[in-house]
Amino acid sequence: MTPGAALAGPDGVPRCPWALSTEDYVAYHDEEWGRPVHGDDALFERLSLEAFQSGLSWITVLRRRPGFRAAFAGFRIAAVAAFTDEDRERLLADPGIIRNRAKIDATLANARALAEWSPGELDALVWSHAPDPAGRPVPKTLADVPAVTPESTALAKALKKRGLRFVGPTTAYALMQACGLVDDHLADCAARGRRPGA
Repeated sequence: MTPGAALAGPDGVPRCPWALSTEDYVAYHDEEWGRPVHGDDALFERLSLEAFQSGLSWITVLRRRPGFRAAFAGFRIAAVAAFTDEDRERLLADPGIIRNRAKIDATLANARALAEWSPGELDALVWSHAPDPAGRPVPKTLADVPAVTPESTALAKALKKRGLRFVGPTTAYALMQACGLVDDHLADCAARGRRPGA
């Protein structure tokens, strides 16, 4: 057995090893991670959650996602951009989310910045940084999966230039993985190459 290679779960389906640690991860891996995500609000949600994950385990964020969605008005950019100081205090006291002041403030600031963009502009900017899949080797083990790429560095730079915060190259790459700009499912993973509805 190659360390870090795809592993068969109890159902016999080979998956990326990280997906087998909890049932929450299995569902996220099989149904969401690496599938294309489009739409400004949907990408704002993913970008915000990836920023909240910074320094933490993704499972911490994933299990609180319903709380995040409730607290942040479903991550509708226009709604979050209109949050008041009272909303900020509510968020800082909400046990259903990660109550990190800097990350909450960044999410609010990002919504206000994005509210000034044209509809579809965030989607277009993010997807303009998707690398050519033909130029990417298929990862065989977790060791083959990068944490940062030239494309994620360029995306982070572009987002920061447009006024967004908490969007470093590592966060940008996690966004690219989660939203299907890259397919980092391992070579032997059943979800490799799978698209919506597959």
